[in-house]
Amino acid sequence: MADLREIVRRQSVRQFEIQRIGVGAGTAAEADCDVVATEEPLEIRLGYSRAGGERAEQSISITMRTPGSDEELALGFLFTEGIITKREDVASVGPCGPPAENGLINVVRVELGDDVAVDLHRLERHFYTSSSCGVCGKASIEAVAVQGRFDLQADATKMDRSVLAMLPAKLIAAQSVFAETGGLHASGLFDTSGEFIAVREDVGRHNALDKLVGSRLKVDALPLTGLGIIVSGRASFELMQKAMVAGCPVVAAVGAPSSLAVELAAEFGMTLVGFLRSDRFNAYVRPDRIA
Repeated sequence: MADLREIVRRQSVRQFEIQRIGVGAGTAAEADCDVVATEEPLEIRLGYSRAGGERAEQSISITMRTPGSDEELALGFLFTEGIITKREDVASVGPCGPPAENGLINVVRVELGDDVAVDLHRLERHFYTSSSCGVCGKASIEAVAVQGRFDLQADATKMDRSVLAMLPAKLIAAQSVFAETGGLHASGLFDTSGEFIAVREDVGRHNALDKLVGSRLKVDALPLTGLGIIVSGRASFELMQKAMVAGCPVVAAVGAPSSLAVELAAEFGMTLVGFLRSDRFNAYVRPDRIA
């Protein structure tokens, strides 16, 4: 396991020669090396059965990601977009094709079972228009509502405020690649005692959360009832949508929420915390879950 973690870590960072330049008078530039987070494209391909039983393949997404946990990223993406609903929908998942020049395999193929009906139109959820209002927040929330299969309104989870307050420091301590580069987002899954169940990192905040959800799907641990998710940046509509589909009742963000994130949380009964610090935070929706 340690060897595997080291391989993933090496894929997640790259080293470059740099010049360290000061601004003081007479300060000389110094040659040095710096470690930065790797950013590479990942293509997700889907293998599935058409209505007549014929097998088909479709490239459904290309995203810029930090290598590592690629299979989890693909599974989490398919789950939060509503293409799959359970672990048993997936027959196999793995890297596909030859390595690129840098040695990375940047394609993941997910094979679905023969009996899994595929609605590729779900992947178009970002593009809603109507003759009355065009693209708007209300239309976006209504569009993702059909993907929510878990009753978050009734979730009786309670989180102590002291538990929430210690999460940002614990998240940073758990980010191994961020410690080297300072350039990655993270999503962490925690229980009511503040212990992390899983943490995933990526250059994309949505990728980090998809990796986290995918890691739970692999072990058949969805929905995320009684648990919370902390994100290292702001709480966007997309992150709240993914947490909602995964059945998570509490989302805490180190940064600010967007207006649509607040509206989505209110619509589905999710507790939303923003500007989370060790001594204070804002509760935007459902503060009754915070003891």
